Amino acid sequence: MNYRTYLALAIPLTISTMTTPLLGAVDTAVVGRLSDPAYIGGVAVGALIFNTLYWLFGFLRVSTSAFAAQANGANSSEQGILALSRPFLIALAVGLIFILLQVPIQRAALAIVSPDAAVSRLAVEYFTIRIWGAPFTLMNYVILGWLMGMAKIKQSLSLQIITNVLNMTLAILFVEVFSFGVKGVAASTLIAEVTAFILGLFIVSKASPFKWKTPSIGVLFDTASVKKMFNVNKDLFIRTICLLVVINLFTAKGASFGTEFLAANAVLFQIHYIMAYFFYGFANASSILVGKAVGSQDRSLYIQTLSLSRKWAVIVAFVIAGVYTAFLEPIIKLFTTLPSVITLATEYGVWLILYPFVACLGLVMYGAFTGATYIAPIRNSMLYAMLLYIVAQVVATPIWHNHGLWLAFTLYTVGRSVFLVMYLPSLNRRFLSQQNAA
Repeated sequence: MNYRTYLALAIPLTISTMTTPLLGAVDTAVVGRLSDPAYIGGVAVGALIFNTLYWLFGFLRVSTSAFAAQANGANSSEQGILALSRPFLIALAVGLIFILLQVPIQRAALAIVSPDAAVSRLAVEYFTIRIWGAPFTLMNYVILGWLMGMAKIKQSLSLQIITNVLNMTLAILFVEVFSFGVKGVAASTLIAEVTAFILGLFIVSKASPFKWKTPSIGVLFDTASVKKMFNVNKDLFIRTICLLVVINLFTAKGASFGTEFLAANAVLFQIHYIMAYFFYGFANASSILVGKAVGSQDRSLYIQTLSLSRKWAVIVAFVIAGVYTAFLEPIIKLFTTLPSVITLATEYGVWLILYPFVACLGLVMYGAFTGATYIAPIRNSMLYAMLLYIVAQVVATPIWHNHGLWLAFTLYTVGRSVFLVMYLPSLNRRFLSQQNAA
């Protein structure tokens, strides 16, 4: 495999994954043109609640992609079908539970973040509409992960682009034309989530390389296979909890500085997401290729994938940092027209110049570990990075205020990369031992 083959997979996946942060960016930009920074804060807090809920179960996409890639590499029809069926049932059940528990979830979240009254009211408006899309969003994770794992890149790209463009278009229409405010932003997302689910089922039925056959209950709930799936998902779940602890602590601390700081940090976090998802495209490519290498026991493919992943992580970091540095203020002005928020975001936005360099290896190599379904190092590295963040926030924010908050987040990102890369020799030994056993 040469770099052209790697990029032929990574670039479409990057375009595909980029539609996710662009969606949040459009939502922020739409409400950022309203008269009060509370609108940005309301959407930021509401979105934070859903990010917390959905990211806790983000393993549904990641593990589905890994197991599907291994089934594809082994050319196993049965395993390919099971890679979709098992997490699909989990997603449906969890989504329905979220709807049933929506009131306590909403109250607990607002109690933790403690925004002011205006932000809280708008966050509730956003939440009470979007919560009805929970089952569809989680099942969409499974559908998308399966398509990526099966290397159906064009199909996954089409699905994400169509549904997210629909979301963005409706958000602009509902807010700018019909003046629905925060409710319009939430409704546009709900409509897009349901549309994505319907379209996703259709794409899976057409794109599957297998002849669909409903697995028996015994096979579907095979003890050894289900245990392996839950072991992988357990570690990804813990990893996600660590991520959400950091994000929630960051948001809550920013909110304590005032609504304008909350709004400015929300803008910068949207920019940070866009940067991160550039790397996630390459991480997804690494995950698919490593998963295929594990399934087919292809040592050459495995080694080449790791080498290309490291090289392109660094190259992409320089490109992203260069573009952001050159256009920092114009980029911020895309998100809001409020002078006070622009001033604060510009002041603290300099921290994001460092982000691509300290994040690149951790984000891209994450894909290699998930592709090999070797998740314990991901779990451990995130636990260590979270602890580093908590210590840094406690020490730095009393001294440097919001700069201290961004310093803590930067150190956390450094930790994610350093602690994970330390496990690469262990990943190599694991692959070689599996190959020898085969």
